[in-house]
Amino acid sequence: MPPSGPSHAAVIPIRDVLHRIRWDPACQGGSYEIGYVDRIAGMIVRVPFGDLRLDAGRPAALTLHDAEGLTVRIPLHRIRQVWRDGVIFWERRTGDALQSPHGVDSHD
Repeated sequence: MPPSGPSHAAVIPIRDVLHRIRWDPACQGGSYEIGYVDRIAGMIVRVPFGDLRLDAGRPAALTLHDAEGLTVRIPLHRIRQVWRDGVIFWERRTGDALQSPHGVDSHD
């Protein structure tokens, strides 16, 4: 049984976090950005949440149309951070463990 308590946040999949940002009234009103690992640049790239689309044909990816007009598909496993108003809201920790987004409880 995994440890519980304040030092062990609930595991919330990134897909659930993205859906909450999009649909939950409690998450409205902020400016969100997604930080994903760009394998070519070798760094985390932040993009506005409003520029991303859930890809119905590829449920494990987001679609981004970049400034050059290119379509970029971002696999959900490459998302490392979600920012709200310039503050980290959710962050992927070591391995596949996901940290609960600050202020969002998986049991609401």
